[in-house]
Amino acid sequence: MMGFTDNVQENLHQLFQQHGVFIKVNKDNKIFLEGERSKEIYYIQSGKISISKETEDGKELTIRICGPQSIIGEGSLFCSLTYNSVTASVLEPSTLYVLSRQTLESLLTEQPHLMVTYMQWLQTENLKHQSRLRDLILHGKKGALFSTLIRLSNTYGQPLENGSIYINSPLTNTEIANLCATSREMINRMLNDLKKHGILSFDKGYITIHNLQFLKDEIACENCPLQICRID
Repeated sequence: MMGFTDNVQENLHQLFQQHGVFIKVNKDNKIFLEGERSKEIYYIQSGKISISKETEDGKELTIRICGPQSIIGEGSLFCSLTYNSVTASVLEPSTLYVLSRQTLESLLTEQPHLMVTYMQWLQTENLKHQSRLRDLILHGKKGALFSTLIRLSNTYGQPLENGSIYINSPLTNTEIANLCATSREMINRMLNDLKKHGILSFDKGYITIHNLQFLKDEIACENCPLQICRID
C-alpha cells in the first residue's frame, strides 16, 4: 500500500502527465533564469537540476538539487510574483513535464482534491527548507556541511556491506560550498579534516560516509523523517 508521500507524488505526477507537455533537456542547459518572467511550472520525470540564486556580490548559492518527482518554478503560483527568483540549471540529461502557470492555477482551483494534494506537497517542501535553515543558524558553517552530507546520504546514499554509505551523486567541492553558503576553501579544510579522522572518504567527486552517526551527533540531529531530511 502506498504511503502518504507516495500518494501525493503519484497524484502530482498524473496531473502533469495528463495536462503537461513532455520535454527533454541536455546537461548545462538552463530551464529558467533568475529575473525572467515566470510563465511555467515543471515536474521532473528523470535527471537532476540545480536550483540556485546569485548573491549581490556575484556568488552562487545553491538552494537545492532536484531529482525525479520534484516540482520547480512553483514559487510564483497564486501570488503577485511574476519573475523567477532563482535559476534552474540542468546537471545531467533530464526529462520534464511542463504546465503553464495559468493552466495549473486553473486546474487546482477547479478541482479541490488537487489543491489539497498540492498543499500537502508544499507543506513538505516548507519543512525541508525550515530544517536546512535551522541547521545553518544553530551550527554555522560546520552545521551546514554536516547537514548537507546527511541530506545527500538520505537522497542519493547507497548502503555498503561494511556499514558505510556511498553517495551516488558526484559533487565538486565548489558545488558543496554553494549548497553550504560558504567558500570552497573552507569546505576543502572541513572535508579533509573529516577524512583525516575517518568520518568519510572521497574519490573523483564521490563521497563515502563511514560514520554517519558522528555527523548527526555534532549537529544534534533531530532524526526528521526521510522525506524532510533531503537535499531536493
